[in-house]
Amino acid sequence: MRSHYCGELNETHIDQEVELCGWVHRRRDHGGVIFLDMRDREGIAQVVFDPDTEESFAEAEKVRGEFVLRIKGRVRNRPEGTVNAEMKTGAVEVLGKELTILNRSETSPFQLDEYTNVGEEVRLKYRYVDLRRPEMLEKLRFRSKVTSNIRNFLDAEGFLDIETPILTRATPEGARDYLVPSRTHPGQFFALPQSPQLFKQLLMVAGMDRYYQIAKCFRDEDLRADRQPEFTQIDIETAFLEEQDIIGITQRMVTNLFRDLLGVDLGEFPHITYAEAMSRFGSDRPDLRIPMELVDIKDLMQKVDFKVFSGPANDPKGRVAALRVPGGAQISRKQIDAYTAFVSIYGAKGLAWIKVNDLAAGLEGLQSPIIKFMPDDVVQQLVERLGAEDGDILFFGADKEKVVNEALGALRVKLGEDLQMMEREWAPCWVVDFPMFETLDGGGLTPLHHPFTAPSCSVEELQADPQNALSRAYDMVLNGTELGGGSIRIHDQDMQQQVFRVLGIDEAEAQEKFGFLLDALQFGCPPHGGLAFGLDRLVMLMTGASSIREVIAFPKTQSAACVMTDAPGEVNNEQLRELSIRIRKPVAEEN
Repeated sequence: MRSHYCGELNETHIDQEVELCGWVHRRRDHGGVIFLDMRDREGIAQVVFDPDTEESFAEAEKVRGEFVLRIKGRVRNRPEGTVNAEMKTGAVEVLGKELTILNRSETSPFQLDEYTNVGEEVRLKYRYVDLRRPEMLEKLRFRSKVTSNIRNFLDAEGFLDIETPILTRATPEGARDYLVPSRTHPGQFFALPQSPQLFKQLLMVAGMDRYYQIAKCFRDEDLRADRQPEFTQIDIETAFLEEQDIIGITQRMVTNLFRDLLGVDLGEFPHITYAEAMSRFGSDRPDLRIPMELVDIKDLMQKVDFKVFSGPANDPKGRVAALRVPGGAQISRKQIDAYTAFVSIYGAKGLAWIKVNDLAAGLEGLQSPIIKFMPDDVVQQLVERLGAEDGDILFFGADKEKVVNEALGALRVKLGEDLQMMEREWAPCWVVDFPMFETLDGGGLTPLHHPFTAPSCSVEELQADPQNALSRAYDMVLNGTELGGGSIRIHDQDMQQQVFRVLGIDEAEAQEKFGFLLDALQFGCPPHGGLAFGLDRLVMLMTGASSIREVIAFPKTQSAACVMTDAPGEVNNEQLRELSIRIRKPVAEEN
């Protein structure tokens, strides 16, 4: 039906007869000559119809935006002065000879031939139209290149592409499962996988040695800009490799990807321990493009009368930290109030500050509502520890350690963006030595990653002091975003059972939920580990998109709904009866 894509035409095709198919991007009528910009997935070509070809010219007069056409014509140079250097095909045009309208189009819900500020709900409702926009098409084309590049790399490294089940059983991996009722097993449910974790471990037991999968995963959780109920993982698992081996392979994979597709050299990947990351940056996914760091001042505040600081300073679970913002004294009081409201999102009760106007003037050169509550020598030590200079502002956080880390860590990133402090475009790192567990609010422990992560201690040491156990886990972070996380897995049944005991999972429950894994560990399970990357998040970063919805063909909304297909939807009573399910309506609705 066509000989060339629209976007392929160039000066090598001069005087050739071509056939094009695509959509009308724009129609212009200039003094009896009709210009059609024809668009397909490869780009746009200009087609000219003049009155000499009466039948085709008459058809061209009927054409409107987004009509689907088939055109035959001859490629020629554009007239002098009309070359469009902005277009890939801007040096040539097609003199149209024949035009066939393959299908008409209603008026588009939004314009595609120029930028329009359209609400996301409208774009998602008419996603099949939205995806025609060149910028959206380019994002999906780029995504395809990413997956192809990764597949080629892993294939060359000896990895096998193996699919794992979508219908499985519910497992505790930190989020709610999407459940699927079974018609053939009334009252029982499958679960859609949050990840292929258990199956890829079983593949290592089976001797597959190196596995990967571009895997669909599902989590029923509250959504943010970088979360979706269904998402895609680059899932990797290997046997007989240590942490550094897996880190080395996956780092080369990402380095090659950025080099091949963006022409970017990511450079060194520094290794930062979890404890160091939380202390210096308030986050386990630090954005190293920003030069500012958090500084502990707990020891300086333990004896001051200012209870806002001294209370957390004397609390074993508290933290008092400061953030020096170079040149930040220019920040207005109104902006400070806005930053105070910002940190309150993370639980901070306020945001103390000191402006350093003139160090040489001593205390007189400092501007702050809190200086009067602190001894002069403490203020002096504070300024010296932070390395403050004229024109700086110092921000303070004092509360439970978690609150301070989250509030000041987020403030550090926001200030870095607002004040344009980014020192480079890309800043990768590895975060290692994560705690094995974290403490729940009501007491008890929960795994920081998942319960199949290997601790870096013995069974006896884990039993004696689980709160301080470290794991053999590692995360790759880029520009403050976690690209992927992984670990060495538990391959010893005794260690796995001890982890379950720490988590309060008794042998009966462990056997019920994970019996197949525990059984497998008895049949020669090799040492193994892996890592999973979020494909959507990776493509979002590489394309500069504001949300992963921009790089997924058919995403869900913030409320986990599809406005295009109106999903989720109700099903009829007959289907429910087959599944042995009865819907209980909320009380308010029944009344």
